[in-house]
Amino acid sequence: MFFQEYRNRVNETEGVQFPSNSYRQMVLQPAYDEAKRHFLTAMVQIHIAHLKMLEEQGLVTPEEARKIGQAIKNLDLDYYKTRDYNPQFEDLFFRIENKLIELGGDIAGNLHIGRSRNDMGIAIYRMTLRKKMLSLMQELLTLRSSLIAFAEEHVETIMIGYTHTQQAQPTTFAHYLKAVIDQLSRDFTRMKAAYETINRSSMGAAALTTTGFPISRERMQELLAFDDLIENAWDAVAGADYIAEAASIVQLAALNLGRTSQDFLLWATQEFNAFHLASPYVQISSIMPQKRNPVSIEHTRSLLSSVVGDAGTVLQMIHNTPFGDIVDTEDDMQPYLWRAIDRLIGIYKLFGSLVVTMNVNKENLLKRAQNSFANVTELADSLVRSEGISFRQSHKIVSLCVSALLEEKEESLAGLKWELANEKSLQVTGKPLIISEADFYRVIEPAFFVNIRTLKGGPAPETMRESLRVAEENSGDLERWVCEKIDSILQAEQQLENFLKGWNSDAK
Repeated sequence: MFFQEYRNRVNETEGVQFPSNSYRQMVLQPAYDEAKRHFLTAMVQIHIAHLKMLEEQGLVTPEEARKIGQAIKNLDLDYYKTRDYNPQFEDLFFRIENKLIELGGDIAGNLHIGRSRNDMGIAIYRMTLRKKMLSLMQELLTLRSSLIAFAEEHVETIMIGYTHTQQAQPTTFAHYLKAVIDQLSRDFTRMKAAYETINRSSMGAAALTTTGFPISRERMQELLAFDDLIENAWDAVAGADYIAEAASIVQLAALNLGRTSQDFLLWATQEFNAFHLASPYVQISSIMPQKRNPVSIEHTRSLLSSVVGDAGTVLQMIHNTPFGDIVDTEDDMQPYLWRAIDRLIGIYKLFGSLVVTMNVNKENLLKRAQNSFANVTELADSLVRSEGISFRQSHKIVSLCVSALLEEKEESLAGLKWELANEKSLQVTGKPLIISEADFYRVIEPAFFVNIRTLKGGPAPETMRESLRVAEENSGDLERWVCEKIDSILQAEQQLENFLKGWNSDAK
C-alpha cells in the first residue's frame, strides 16, 4: 500500500506521459538549449545539401525539390533560437521537421529519404566542432605570432635558466619564449591532425547500415565541405574517437600553456621581479596599498585547469561505452568540449595580450645571472679547451673553486679570482693555468656563456634570431592552411544558399 502511494505521488509530480518532468528538466531542455544555440545553421545546411543530392539522384522531382526548398527558406530560425523546449516534440530535429511538413506539405517528409537522425546528428556535431577548432587554431597562431615578436625583443635579455626549480645555466628570455613557441607549434600540428579526423562526412550512413535508396554519399561530402568520407556506416554513427582526439589535444594544449603560466606567476613575484605587468592586467588590494596582484596570470592558470577538466570529462564520458549509436557520446557530452575550446580561445587571447604589454626587468635578470654560480659549466668547458685537460679534471677544479667560495660566504662566481682557480689547477693536475687572467674573467661572465652557444637550438643571439625568423616564415604556411579550410566551408555554405535561392526563384 505504501509503495502504491509513493508511486502515485511520483506520477503526480513527474506526469505519466513522455517526457517526465525531471527527464525534461535534466536532459531534454538542456540538450534543446544547446541545439538551438549551435545546431540550427548546420541542420538547415544539411537539409539543403540533402535535398539537392536527392534532386540530382532523381529521388525527388524538381517540382518536389522546389516545394521543399521553399519550406526550408520559410523557416523562421530566429523563432526557434528564442523558444524553450516543447514536450510535443522530442527534440529540435523533430520540431523543425514538423514545421517543414506544415510549410511544404507531406512531400516535405521525403527530405528524410536515405538518412537518419543518427548520421545527420553526427554530421552536425562534426560541422560544429570543425568551426570551433578552426577558431581555436586561429587564436593559437595569433598568440604564437605575438610571442615571436616579443621574443625578438629579448634575444639579448640574459636570465637564469632553471632545472628542478634550481638555478642551472645562463640563457635568454628569448630562448625560453622560443621553447613555448615551439610547443605551441606542436599543439597546432596536433590540432590540424584532429581537424582532419573531425572533418569527415557521416551522411549516408543512415541509422547504421546505409540505405537501399541510391543516394550519393560522395556528393553530400562535397556539398558540406567535408574533406573525406567515413566509409563504414557503423563507424560513422558509432565512432567517437574524433571528439576524443580533439579533447585529448585541447587538454594537452591547456596543460602545456599551464606550465608556462605557472612560471610567469612565479616570475611576477617581487622576489623574482622579472617583469612588470601592464595596469590592465593587475588588481589592487582592498587593504594593502602597495599590492599589484597579477590576477590575469592567476586566472589564466585556473581557467586552463578548467579546460583540462572539461576535456577530461569528455574522455571519461566516452570510457567503456558500447561501440554504437548511444547518447553518452552525443548531446550530454559535446558541450563540455565546446566549453573547453571556447575557454582556451579566450585564454590564448588574454595571455598574448598580457605578455606583449609587460615590461621585462632586463637589468635585474642580468644582475641575478651575474651574482650566481649558474655559469660555472662554461668555466669548466673553457678550461678543457684552454688547458688541454679532461672534462672530469676541469669539473674537479671548478667544483673545488665553488666549495672554497661557499666556505668564504661568497654567493656567486663573481667572487672567483684567477689565483684561486690556478691554485686548484695545481692541486688537481699539478700544472698552473694556461688561460690568461683577462680570458678567465671574460669566461665567467653570463654573456660569454650565452654567446658561445651558437649551436642550433642554443641561446646565442644570432642563433635565436635565425630560429625566430624561420618560425615567423612558417607562420604564413600555418595561417594559409587555416584560411583555406575556412574559405572551403564558406564557399560551400554560399553554394547551399544559392541552391535555396534558386528553388525559391523558380517558385516565383
